[in-house]
Amino acid sequence: MSSTPMDIDEPGAGTPSLNVTRLLGPNGPSTSKISEVIKNFRPTKFFQRDDVKEGRPQPYVLSIDFDDPGELCMTSESDETIQIYNVREGRHDKSLLSKKYGVKHAKFTHSSSGIIYASTKQNDAIRYLATHDNTFIRYFEGHEASVTNIALHPGSDNFLSCSLDTTVRLWDLNSRNWVAKFHLTNPTLAAWDPAGLVFAIALPASASILLYDYRNYVKPFKIIDVLKEKGPADADAVFRGWTKLEFSNDGKHILLGTRTGGHFLFDAIDGNLKAYLRKPQGGTRRPAPGEADGGSGALESSGDCCFTPDGRYVVSGAAKDLLVWDTLQTPNNKVLEPNFLPQEGKKEPVLVQYNPRFNMIATADKELMFWLPVSDL
Repeated sequence: MSSTPMDIDEPGAGTPSLNVTRLLGPNGPSTSKISEVIKNFRPTKFFQRDDVKEGRPQPYVLSIDFDDPGELCMTSESDETIQIYNVREGRHDKSLLSKKYGVKHAKFTHSSSGIIYASTKQNDAIRYLATHDNTFIRYFEGHEASVTNIALHPGSDNFLSCSLDTTVRLWDLNSRNWVAKFHLTNPTLAAWDPAGLVFAIALPASASILLYDYRNYVKPFKIIDVLKEKGPADADAVFRGWTKLEFSNDGKHILLGTRTGGHFLFDAIDGNLKAYLRKPQGGTRRPAPGEADGGSGALESSGDCCFTPDGRYVVSGAAKDLLVWDTLQTPNNKVLEPNFLPQEGKKEPVLVQYNPRFNMIATADKELMFWLPVSDL
């Protein structure tokens, strides 16, 4: 398919002056051990869109992602735009429009100038965009209902997409045709293990997580029965409200995030529940992927929790503050209680993402917020 020009904002639009150099230090974000700084994170930079016309409401952030080097942060937003931020300089970098197709679940490829994202209108294709010249490289067509999740392979150009059409599809960035298709009941989330040898698919309707060997994915080699392994979780968290599926970078754990009273932490080897991560404040308010009422205007979550890059901690949004669990702690009857990272203004962090290279957390609802370790605490 030939390259298709993509609409972009007028030059200079949406580029407010942002200065967090003092907070990032002379050489950029902190690279200290996470265990040394995790309790010192505080919101340090708040980004509000300056290009939103007067009288129009501030759009909602639909997804957050970082590129592989951790230098760029990207959001997809409810006004059908993609916003890109320079992490080291703490400033807004670029604003792209996708008015014709809409945009959600935007992900960087392994090239910082390449992104893929799902559509919100016209059709359910996934689009591959080169940001350096604002042209579409390829469309990935085949899904017949809304895409609920995109998961990029950690070391290659393959990715998985989940859809309400009851399929999960495996794609190669270099081909417009899908490589494999899985017909499953309500497959809303997918994730790769850090070595790229195993992928997982979450099926909330059957309360199960399927694990596949990437070298032979005819059938799953293991099924995690969430109902059986739910521990102290209530029934609401077992069959609905699943917001995130993620492997830890050390390969030890699988995180199943929920918008209810807690998250599940499973052993990645035997599939047993290691801990239920309780959220004392309750969950974030956005519906889980695939659960929004089409007529309500509700915006679905694309992930309100994540592992830190060392795999030790889980960071999560809640009704007010950020929550942090230390997975090395011994659970009390399978329950882990969090530490709180407070913030002023109490803006609900409904989306949470940890930078893969630096000690920096991004959260969002209507506005994007950068969290950094504050050394004088």
